[in-house]
Amino acid sequence: MRRFFAGAREPSPMTLADREWRLIPEESRDGAMQMALEEIAAQTAADGGPRTVRAYQWSPSTLSMGYRQESESVDWSYCDREEIDVTRRQTGGGGIYHDEYADISYSIVAPADELPGDLMDCYEVLCEPILDAFHEMGIDAAFVPEKHPALHEPACYLRALHPAHDITVDGRKISGNAQYRTRDAVIQHGSLSYALAPAAHLGVFADPGVSEAVFRERVTSIRDRSGIERDEAVAALSDALADWCDAYVGEWRDDELDAARELAEQKYATAEWTRGRTDPTEA
Repeated sequence: MRRFFAGAREPSPMTLADREWRLIPEESRDGAMQMALEEIAAQTAADGGPRTVRAYQWSPSTLSMGYRQESESVDWSYCDREEIDVTRRQTGGGGIYHDEYADISYSIVAPADELPGDLMDCYEVLCEPILDAFHEMGIDAAFVPEKHPALHEPACYLRALHPAHDITVDGRKISGNAQYRTRDAVIQHGSLSYALAPAAHLGVFADPGVSEAVFRERVTSIRDRSGIERDEAVAALSDALADWCDAYVGEWRDDELDAARELAEQKYATAEWTRGRTDPTEA
């Protein structure tokens, strides 16, 4: 099955569905491990192994800080008290509170030379299965047609909405998506709002300056829009990802898991990375 995308560079004859893709079914892991697995998946793809699509769950609930987010913007005491994990993403933007129940996350990892080099074109390609998933859930979601002003810069769901990567329903955000590139691979990950948890989403920030009512005016959720159960939403997302690239249901190799555990411990779980944005593995 070959797919073509409006506005994007036509894939070469040996990209996307013509390559080996695996779907990793939803797994619950802590934030450091989830971020480490993405780096390892990028290495696997760059080395000629399978490309990866996956849905995943953050357990415990986690604040993933944007790459350039200042640590002072986080209410560390609140996170400690509420047993909310904190890590830092490789992607930019604001922090995202990933509730263990209310958030559904995904990632797509492939070699860089198999995807459009233009950022906007690449978002269009890689967000196609996400939009397909929403439509399968009965939700008329689309890229936000024009920019919306920021309500709170440190919080991803309250930052300015951007047509390149923010997905909305009737002007209210339901998904945020971001990309980063290693030397040889592209990683896109994103958050789908299954349900709303405004108290915690605002509580993880030192000074959100936004009420829960305002949060609800900006953000909507799958449950509010379609009423389906969380496992149904995860299944719709997983099916859309697999259909998009003809992925088989796979799993992590033992060596990938071992490498990810080491990377999580040495980088993503450290204060140097989370609070200081310094990668200890590059020292």
